[in-house]
Amino acid sequence: MLDASEEARLAALASYCVLDTDAEDEYDDLTRLAAQICDTPIALVSLVDRDRQWFKSRHGLTVTETPRDQSFCAHAVAKRATLVVADATADPRFHDNPLVTGEPRIRFYAGVPLLTADGPALGSLCVIDRRPRLLEVAQLEALQALSRQVVRLLEMRRVTAKLAEALAGMNTLRRLMPMCAWCRKVRDDAGYWGQVEAYLSRHAGVDTSHGICPACEVAVTRGGG
Repeated sequence: MLDASEEARLAALASYCVLDTDAEDEYDDLTRLAAQICDTPIALVSLVDRDRQWFKSRHGLTVTETPRDQSFCAHAVAKRATLVVADATADPRFHDNPLVTGEPRIRFYAGVPLLTADGPALGSLCVIDRRPRLLEVAQLEALQALSRQVVRLLEMRRVTAKLAEALAGMNTLRRLMPMCAWCRKVRDDAGYWGQVEAYLSRHAGVDTSHGICPACEVAVTRGGG
């Protein structure tokens, strides 16, 4: 069972509505830059879900996700700090990891957690090599800067989704006319009741003309007779 803080982190990740979305150039540009700056064959934007790590962007890797229990990035998320593994075969945490003993045969890993403004780490921006090594200070600083750009992209996605939801709600309200079931008057946004014609003109730009439908014409004729 996951603890409350991890459940809160997973809920925060879900709120970004990013898992299993299509590839996007903005993220792919950042992983390509990370690989070039750090001189690694692989770079990933990895989001750590409940049972998997899913790659929003991947450079130099074909798989889209791996099990969470094999994830290096899950360690960076748990620490909420940059994780550097110089040689995974010599690290007791990873030496028997299937991603080390098998493809992609990870030896070097450096991952910077994707820290949101309100705390949770959603995943990491990481670079991977198939040989033991380290990063220079400038490379590590650049990787950290790129991770902040990933977070900004994710924040923009969430804000855009919230705006779209709010606009949809407003459009739904506009399509609903609060009408009196007895006299058929309509209540406007200020709470005043008026004729439906005035409401349609104000909210939908619709002008109305008047006539008598056949059924009413018959009723009027009979009433007058």
